[in-house]
Amino acid sequence: MEKILYIVRGLPSSGKSTFAKTLGGNHYEADMYFMESGEYKFEPTKIRKAHEWCQDLVYMDMIKSEPVIVVSNTFTQEWEMKPYFELAEKYGYMVFSTVVEKRHNNKNNHNVPKEKIEQMKNRFEIRL
Repeated sequence: MEKILYIVRGLPSSGKSTFAKTLGGNHYEADMYFMESGEYKFEPTKIRKAHEWCQDLVYMDMIKSEPVIVVSNTFTQEWEMKPYFELAEKYGYMVFSTVVEKRHNNKNNHNVPKEKIEQMKNRFEIRL
């Protein structure tokens, strides 16, 4: 049985989490680190820790050979995905990277300023 790692990428409020949940398996994202009693409490100073936490969860699942793992984060640049690619190679996971585009009128759930989203959009890297 093949082991699969799905990497779901996109700008804030593009629908990454919604799409990721349709893929089955264990789903992780750095934003989950900021959830407290069902409420999202983002702290910019802890973003690095949130990403390390997310990577650690994926690592633990790979050690257990979980068949399907899904990670959804903005991943605007290749280097942000590199730790996951390295883990996948080490533990024998096939990787599918998907970009989710905002083609709906969803509101910005995390109140990310428009200027910040524009910056992220401008640095978004896609390898074809």
